[in-house]
Amino acid sequence: MKIAFYCQHVLGVGHFFRSLEICRALTRHQVFLITGGARPDAALASHVTEVRLPALEMDRGFKGLRAASGADLDATRRRRRERLSAFFETERPDLFLVELYPFGRKAFRFEIDPVLDAMAAGRLPRCGVVCSVRDILVEKEAAEKHEARAVSVLNRFFDAVLIHADPRLVRLEETFSRLDAVAVPLVYTGFITPAPAADARQRLRTALGLAAADRLIVVSAGGGSVGMPLLAAAVRAARHLKRARQTRLQVFTGPFLPERDFEQLSHAAGEGASVARFTPDFVSYLAAADLSVSMAGYNTVMNLLAARAPALVWPFAQNHEQRLRSERLEALGALQLLQDADLEPVRLAALMDRRLDQAGRPEVGLNLDGARAAARWIDAWQPTDGGGGAP
Repeated sequence: MKIAFYCQHVLGVGHFFRSLEICRALTRHQVFLITGGARPDAALASHVTEVRLPALEMDRGFKGLRAASGADLDATRRRRRERLSAFFETERPDLFLVELYPFGRKAFRFEIDPVLDAMAAGRLPRCGVVCSVRDILVEKEAAEKHEARAVSVLNRFFDAVLIHADPRLVRLEETFSRLDAVAVPLVYTGFITPAPAADARQRLRTALGLAAADRLIVVSAGGGSVGMPLLAAAVRAARHLKRARQTRLQVFTGPFLPERDFEQLSHAAGEGASVARFTPDFVSYLAAADLSVSMAGYNTVMNLLAARAPALVWPFAQNHEQRLRSERLEALGALQLLQDADLEPVRLAALMDRRLDQAGRPEVGLNLDGARAAARWIDAWQPTDGGGGAP
């Protein structure tokens, strides 16, 4: 089967890597990953081909989109719309997977809606349409109007919604009040995350030259666009940790941290600390770690659960998504939530020391097999004569 997977990230990298994990699991199919945000350094599986649209990104005020490299926004939108339509005309996919929309990504209606309308009217080849969405939605202005439109779009154009969550932790209707009005199947897949290899902890600790008694602390900020306060606080806090233990600090800033901030962190990092932008083996670092200090995005938190890493997390404050998920997981003993006041270096060092003194690694028993479950659902999917259908 030929699958088009549309994923447009504009701030962090979580949406991209979650979609990439699903693409990797779709080994029985030819997959086209349609992207158009800043490109993280990540390898694609052999059955996945990336289709790049002209890049759009979030503006500095997080209020709207702008074209990358100063290009004209209207012209960029027009080129994207034309290229997306031409892709469907040429490749004629069997299934169109749409990440987040219409629950979010309203700013991309200009290119998604014309494709959906054209397929429904027969101006483009018809295919199945499925939404891929995470567990928690961010709050919207004019929420009632937004939800009514999302329901209308889902019921008119979509065949199913794949919800990448374990409903024992959180259900989508907690952040979307009209889910009961959606007429198409709603399928919980479990959370999506890669799992570390069985030997990841020992392999990586050996590669880093760590003794059994040494403590590895991994500090990370997702994509890095909004993580500087946490990264700087953790680097400063490392100077106040107990002197009795040997500690290695590994900082991953994220690919989108401004260069000036990256240089500042690199200069501030002391002996026994290393600062890098990114690693493709992040989940193995978490398996090797004795403590993680991080932002609280979906992907990072699910990586923490998969690696069973002791963790302190600081949620992004602009919306409630990261805090809600973190509070649920804190109640299960999976991690500890940091407040803004906890970023004071001495206070943060005390919290880090306290967690390092605790034995054991958390295990919460949630379903983390979402990528393979989504792939199994898609494997079983069969189109109807009109192009849509469900297993």
